[in-house]
Amino acid sequence: MVTLGEVFVSEMLGTAALIVLGCGVVANVALGKTKGNGGGFLMVNWGWGLGVFAGVYLSVMSGAHINPAVTVGIITGGAEEFVPGVAVTIGSTLTYFGGQMLGAIIGAFVAWLAYKKQFDEEQDPANILGVFSTGPAIRSYGWNVVTEVVGTFMLVFVIVAFAGTPSGLGPLAVGLLVVGIGASLGGPTGYAINPARDLGPRIVHALLPIRNKGNSDWSYSWVPVVGPLIGGALGGWAGGFIPLPDL
Repeated sequence: MVTLGEVFVSEMLGTAALIVLGCGVVANVALGKTKGNGGGFLMVNWGWGLGVFAGVYLSVMSGAHINPAVTVGIITGGAEEFVPGVAVTIGSTLTYFGGQMLGAIIGAFVAWLAYKKQFDEEQDPANILGVFSTGPAIRSYGWNVVTEVVGTFMLVFVIVAFAGTPSGLGPLAVGLLVVGIGASLGGPTGYAINPARDLGPRIVHALLPIRNKGNSDWSYSWVPVVGPLIGGALGGWAGGFIPLPDL
């Protein structure tokens, strides 16, 4: 039996690992005076995918959501328990959300520590903000939401399908899925596909005393929260119609 306290810690650790590696790879590519500067968007995709891979392993006790959109998708998919012994209730749902948000905040702070000197030298506020949060290539709030809905739908819908396959790949499969979503659907918005992934680090960006950081673009901040929650809800609901084999 898993307690809510264990769920909270599990989700916090998994999400923190995701964000350390994810924000870390963006810092390596975007900030000047790093060994990976200019590594390109595909390097970012792989960094985030491997961050998910690590985060899923660390949070296996809680079902490895590490994403409020996944939690919402499990609810709309009709599950009665998140993991054995943890019923789907308002309290347990908020426990997942709380662990994910705290983990995202911790992870972003640790990524900043790792690149502190590079942040100190960076002159472009857009590069600094891009380490912490997503932003659109073309700002069009409605269509930006659509992009996030589509990307998160694919994430949650396919995760539901993974549950019915005998491959046993688990974390690796989810990590590769995130790489694929980033490479194919990440161009318009930078693919948050995870409200905690964007909101937690954006809060850290707002609070940290980073030289030349500029503003935190709060006018856009609702898009990578609302879009993924809608996409996750739809992905979980649609996943209930997938015919799964008896394993």
